[in-house]
Amino acid sequence: MSDIIQLLPDHVANQIAAGEVVQRPASVVKELLENAIDAQSSRVNLLIKDAGKTLIQVSDNGVGMSPTDARLSFERHATSKIKAAEDLFQLKTKGFRGEALASIAAIAHIDLKTKNAEAETGTEIVIKGSEVVSQEPCVTLQGTVVSVKNLFFNIPARRNFLKSDNVEKRHIIDEFQRVALAHPQIAFSLHHNGNSLFELPVSNRRQRIVNVFGSKTNEKLVPVEEETELVKIKGFIGKPEFAKRSKGEQFFFVNNRFIKSGYLHRAVTLAYEGLLGDRKHPAYFLYLEVDAQSIDINIHPTKTEIKFDDEHAIFAILRSAVKHSLGQFNVTPSLDFKRDSNLDTPYNYKNKSPEIPKIEVDRTFNPFQHNSHSIPKPSAPSPTSFRPKPRQPEWESLYTGLDTPTDNELPSVEFESEAVTGELFSPEESFTHSGVFQLQKKYIVSALKSGMLVIDQHRAHCRILYEEFLKNITVKASLSQQLLFPLVLHFSSRETQMLREIRDSLEQTGFDFAEINEEEVKISGIPSMISESEVTVILDNVMADLQQGIPENEHKSTQRLAQTLAESTAVKAGVSMTEAEQLSIINRLFACKESSVTPRNEHVFIQLDADELAKKF
Repeated sequence: MSDIIQLLPDHVANQIAAGEVVQRPASVVKELLENAIDAQSSRVNLLIKDAGKTLIQVSDNGVGMSPTDARLSFERHATSKIKAAEDLFQLKTKGFRGEALASIAAIAHIDLKTKNAEAETGTEIVIKGSEVVSQEPCVTLQGTVVSVKNLFFNIPARRNFLKSDNVEKRHIIDEFQRVALAHPQIAFSLHHNGNSLFELPVSNRRQRIVNVFGSKTNEKLVPVEEETELVKIKGFIGKPEFAKRSKGEQFFFVNNRFIKSGYLHRAVTLAYEGLLGDRKHPAYFLYLEVDAQSIDINIHPTKTEIKFDDEHAIFAILRSAVKHSLGQFNVTPSLDFKRDSNLDTPYNYKNKSPEIPKIEVDRTFNPFQHNSHSIPKPSAPSPTSFRPKPRQPEWESLYTGLDTPTDNELPSVEFESEAVTGELFSPEESFTHSGVFQLQKKYIVSALKSGMLVIDQHRAHCRILYEEFLKNITVKASLSQQLLFPLVLHFSSRETQMLREIRDSLEQTGFDFAEINEEEVKISGIPSMISESEVTVILDNVMADLQQGIPENEHKSTQRLAQTLAESTAVKAGVSMTEAEQLSIINRLFACKESSVTPRNEHVFIQLDADELAKKF
């Protein structure tokens, strides 16, 4: 039998490694930004075109590389970070395995220019698909400029799996924000197709968060600080009243490296227990510093997951630190059941000095005198004698015509009682003449010839509004009610970018945007079926759904938008409805193209036949 095992060529091995390291343009951005940070840069510029499909360029002013180092950097497992296996447990840099540049070079065209402080000229290397085309001296500034062009040019299948430019750009912004938040001492900039998206100067952590997510973020932050022998925690958490449905503003950094940890996220959410609304998520920016030997960051190709030696202790410390900060800054309500509020000093008497009270005695008081109609007079006027005020004449008129009842004649007393009507149902559940009634302010029950129909009012209204919104977006524009004073809403730059992407679809539903800036949105018109107070909640829900499930094409994006708008504006459970409103829901529901299920494929109604009801008795 002939031998069948053989060594893979280097270019094939690099393409396989690229499948783990490079999943989309955002993966290239992450690796290049981390290399620039490891080069001790004080400023890093990121330039992308067509969401990274055409060009990704990262330039820095770091230490640069010599011609030999520049050439070796594209070899597999060539790194300056580790020399022995023990170094893996003392890592303080971003990259260390030496796979990133080799993997990127296998699936793209790369042009690298670099120069260190000692050299008079720099070096330029051109690589196409792992093949070095040229290496020549060049004139360049100190630092490194890496240009990645035509990503996945030799793997068409991978390129076809990429999403739209808006989706890929959103992933690039996510990676850029994670790196920028971890290193506020470095200035960052991001440009896309000639437009400046971010200009982040050197700052501290709080200023960096505000620069990334908008000036209105500052008032939402609560500082967190805890230092123990095991872990040092610093950062900020969001106030509960500013919690959103999306998870876009949740960041964990361990030794200045962004990580994802559902276990630590659980610790933070437990600290917020009882403070958040339904399906709301708090914002947090938490920086953890631990001993490098107590963690393993080499368990995932993208290095976004790490393993702690004692994660249970870190869980408990993190939960207590967040809970302590919420209480320390009066975010959580504090109740003292032992304090008597009657003993509190009134505000008006807080700064007054105490006065000695004067004692007044009625020296003419006779306990054996029962004549209540006569008012005793003092024997002699004195400053300490009690002198009652005479009754004013106008008070007498209030009692004119009232006879004093005798012992046998008691005044009639009316007692409040519930009338016994004999009705089986409460008013909101009572039957109507049309055979329709509301049950528990949640279901609409309608009588049928063969039995009865039970309709979920919220799901039914969702189905109705979904088809209406979908029709308005795709066929005709909906009616819009113009506002006398425009609504001014504040969002992060990432959220305003999402609003720009779906602006046309929202305007088809009735929204009228006067202006969309980097952090501010002015709305001059809203759909006729919603109120001004619901606009912020609806737009938050729309952006949260788009973030959680990014649609693959424009048609699915339209469907998701219509679904979110319908769920946000539909009548909720617990709302009492009149007979006319119940009939309207029923008639409009069965006029829909698909009346049995919601856009999320949930049942809208159930039908109970007379035979099924008879079996219950």
